[in-house]
Amino acid sequence: MTTKPYIRLITAFLVFSINPFVLPAKSRAESIDHRSINSKVGSLLSKMTLEEKVGQMTQLTIQAVSDTSGPDAGKLDLRKLKDAIVRYHVGSLLNVYDSSLSVGAWDTLITTIQNVATKETRLKIPILYGIDATHGAIYAKDATLFPQPLNMASTFNTDLAKKEGEITALEVRACGIPWIFFPVMDVGRQPLWSRLYETYGEDPYLASQMGTSFIEGAQGNNIGAPDKVATCLKHYVGYSFPLDGEDRTPAWIPRRMMKQIFLPSFQAGVNAGAPTVMCNSSEVNGIPGDANYYLLTHVLRNRMKFRGFVVSDWGDIENLYTRFKVASSQEDAVRMAVMSGVDMSMVPMDYSFYNLLIKLVKDGKVPMWRINQAVTRILRVKFELGLFKDAYPDAELRKQFASPSSNKTNLEAAEESITLVKNEANLLPLSKNAKVLVSGPTADRLSTMNGGWTITWQGNVESLYPKDKMNPLQAIEAKIGKRNVTYLPGCTYDSLLDVDTIAHVAKNVDAIILCLGERTYAETPGNINDLTLPTAQLKLAETAIATGKPVVLVMFEGRPRIIDKIVRGSRAILIGFLPGMDGGEALANILFGDANPSGRLPVTYPRYVNALYHYDYTNQEVTGGDVYDPQWTFGYGLSYTKFEYSDLRLSSQEISKGENLIASVNVTNSGKIPGQDAILLYLGEEYRQVTHPVKQLEAFQKIVLQPRQTKEVRFVITPEQMSFIGLNNRRTIQPGTFKVTVGSLSRKFVLTGSN
Repeated sequence: MTTKPYIRLITAFLVFSINPFVLPAKSRAESIDHRSINSKVGSLLSKMTLEEKVGQMTQLTIQAVSDTSGPDAGKLDLRKLKDAIVRYHVGSLLNVYDSSLSVGAWDTLITTIQNVATKETRLKIPILYGIDATHGAIYAKDATLFPQPLNMASTFNTDLAKKEGEITALEVRACGIPWIFFPVMDVGRQPLWSRLYETYGEDPYLASQMGTSFIEGAQGNNIGAPDKVATCLKHYVGYSFPLDGEDRTPAWIPRRMMKQIFLPSFQAGVNAGAPTVMCNSSEVNGIPGDANYYLLTHVLRNRMKFRGFVVSDWGDIENLYTRFKVASSQEDAVRMAVMSGVDMSMVPMDYSFYNLLIKLVKDGKVPMWRINQAVTRILRVKFELGLFKDAYPDAELRKQFASPSSNKTNLEAAEESITLVKNEANLLPLSKNAKVLVSGPTADRLSTMNGGWTITWQGNVESLYPKDKMNPLQAIEAKIGKRNVTYLPGCTYDSLLDVDTIAHVAKNVDAIILCLGERTYAETPGNINDLTLPTAQLKLAETAIATGKPVVLVMFEGRPRIIDKIVRGSRAILIGFLPGMDGGEALANILFGDANPSGRLPVTYPRYVNALYHYDYTNQEVTGGDVYDPQWTFGYGLSYTKFEYSDLRLSSQEISKGENLIASVNVTNSGKIPGQDAILLYLGEEYRQVTHPVKQLEAFQKIVLQPRQTKEVRFVITPEQMSFIGLNNRRTIQPGTFKVTVGSLSRKFVLTGSN
């Protein structure tokens, strides 16, 4: 077995306290001298002209300073670059031109940019370069590309999330880039949404724990360290809950729901020290993210105590005029966004923001104090990153880029992220002597295990994927030998191919491994109107099932596609989601018993298109004939061994308001092989002043157990975890009877009103 123990005692806490917005931000580093940095920022700011200040608030894409046609397309245009940095004083650049670059190419690019900024400008302010890093250093060739965030959440392993943060930071910094647009702290509550796979699932506590663990790894105690980066919380806030399921479309979120479900993960990210936040590209309750003063200033600044800077998403300030129609002109859009709390504009292609903001200040429509405030925040992050000391790539980090140790961690993450949801008669693991037929549109591609944000924006250029990584078919062939594997495509994503030959070929095999799912996509191109898996793939599965040979269904998908028609006929089912560059090897290890699956679903997997439940449903959703009936529940996952829970104990049957409660449970591996188990603790209260979840995840731990081994697992349940957003839209605790649930076990305790 290749998986390793990652045992971490999680003393569970909720990121909102009794007052949900006043938790102090955790210190990022003892080694950062904030007083000295503030002094340096103040001194530098006093020397800057209005034009230099507004330039710092301007972010351009690399395409804006590159050749865009002819044989030199994609190369830096020095004239454009100097125009941007010297004439317009641009303070930040982002993105990759088209597809991933080698570390050496990044070195040359960043060095050229910083040479202009630090040697050819009056104040020598370095450029803050930012890059997407959704599942690793996605725009660096041969980087360690992890499972997508939805998969990382499936591991329920915060140690792996932290290691991903460490490895991602090192590999991004090896390219000379100090700022990443990640983690996504949006809570994934809309399964149709094309960006669901970028989230850590549907639960605020799980998202908070996984996201802050990533931040801890990526930033450490000092974002200025050579192998650390500044993170960016995305996309503040409510972006992940579009009413119609399509990207960048409206969300309607009542204030109580916003505070209970969508804000806690962002508060957790702020508390973890993330120094930047990216705005919601869409709108909530009729107010676009970049124009929402209440959320950007009143909540994020005044209540959450965020002290970093806020950046818009791609072209979103202009969209206030062109798309949302809440601004009367582009000039009005710039004023609206800046005065709402946006500090940096991802313009990204021109100088419209720069020119309009200067005009607004000169016309008295944007006060100088607001400009100084925004630039102070931006410069502070640049100083904290150490860019004024050294803005250049570190050649020493290249030696650790995509190291064997990093690749090993990546494989472990992929193995732990694949979730076994059906294993009739213990069909899996298959014998290595078995003869198998492999079919389906996701069987022979690396791209479909990685999804969007991989090498290119859409992640769909298969020819650019590394040749030393194995797709599922190649990994299965390597595991049991090509002579034991027959391959038929069966269908594309949408059209049948050689499905009629399945029955004939199946006569000579012991099992059929059917790899279905989605083509790659990112953002709006991934919009769909129906979660049902395309008809061609369902037909292929039905044909395979009809052969009478055992069918192992493997789903590679960025969101849970509905497959109810073929679940019963499939003997075993693995939900792979998007397990990353080592997903093929991980799948083969699981199929043939070299790894024991331990993933658990971080989202509720729906059975029907019109019944999109969440696990934290309220009582009235399951009364009066209604039934909670998903295909598989949140937190569901099987193993090749068996875990038994016993002796759930509470430290007291009655506690006073303000006291902690200790819950303990014994977990035994009663099977014959080692295994990992994620122990999930849920909490529910019998009565509250507002409708409330029957149960809610409040703690989890992942442990490793040898055969016949028993471990006691302890959880601390805090007053914060007994609280909720009440009638007055404030966090409150209501005395009453609570129920603690772990597995099939439950115990009750009474919370009294006296302290």
